[in-house]
Amino acid sequence: MKKIAIQGTRGSYHDIAAHKLFPNEEIELICCGHFQDVFAAVKADSQTMGLVAIENTIAGSLLQNHELLRKSQLQIISEYKLRISHSFVCLPDEDWDDIIEVNSHPIALMQCQEFLDNHPNIKVVEAEDTAKSAEIIKTKNLKGHAAICSKAAAQLYGMKVLQEGIETNKHNFTRFLLVADPWLADDFRKDKNINKSNIVFSLQHTEGSLSQVLSILSFYNINLTKIQSLPIIGREWEYLFYVDLTFNDYLRYRQAIDAITPLTKELRTLGEYEEGKSSSI
Repeated sequence: MKKIAIQGTRGSYHDIAAHKLFPNEEIELICCGHFQDVFAAVKADSQTMGLVAIENTIAGSLLQNHELLRKSQLQIISEYKLRISHSFVCLPDEDWDDIIEVNSHPIALMQCQEFLDNHPNIKVVEAEDTAKSAEIIKTKNLKGHAAICSKAAAQLYGMKVLQEGIETNKHNFTRFLLVADPWLADDFRKDKNINKSNIVFSLQHTEGSLSQVLSILSFYNINLTKIQSLPIIGREWEYLFYVDLTFNDYLRYRQAIDAITPLTKELRTLGEYEEGKSSSI
């Protein structure tokens, strides 16, 4: 059985992504209220893995999770890209005319802004999780309340789906990272086609320092799929660069890392893994 810590509860998109990652295995979910709790759960038990959202095609990067990952010393061992489709759900005996308030995670609300704009009389209230919003409404029998969550969460908690696919942009994907203790990571990578990695580094605040690194990576045929900079607190105008790399030749990739190391400061590999698949719910 796989033990996986997630942010959210049963029926959340993290739950769905976890089961997509391990479709034929039994999973014990450890449901956490916040992302920092996920990392804490993994560090507390080396047999537990953590699944955390890292970016969304509409909302962008979850910056806090980059830092939580770097500070945790855990390793990325896999990824999954899930097509996110939101539903507007309510108690089974209610309908559109009864709804005065909608609850959901702020990112989900943002992704459904056009739908919400078309229903200006419904009060929008942020909550900690999509599926949890549905669970609370059903458990407490909150009349007049609706939730924005997955259709799976609605079915799980016995909620009525008033409308499916209410997200503004239908190309709405979230990328999730699976993280684990380093010793578990080594075992997990066996027999995998390692063709992607995440690294983080800082640079001297000098002209052309970043372009030199990028030029070397290009020379070794390493593809940059993402670069994210975050300021280093207390060090004015210095930044940490989080970079996602893909490659076809692992040896060339390692040579590229060796080549850029003297040009960087604090370079660390956050994970080497097989590029993840994507699917709809």
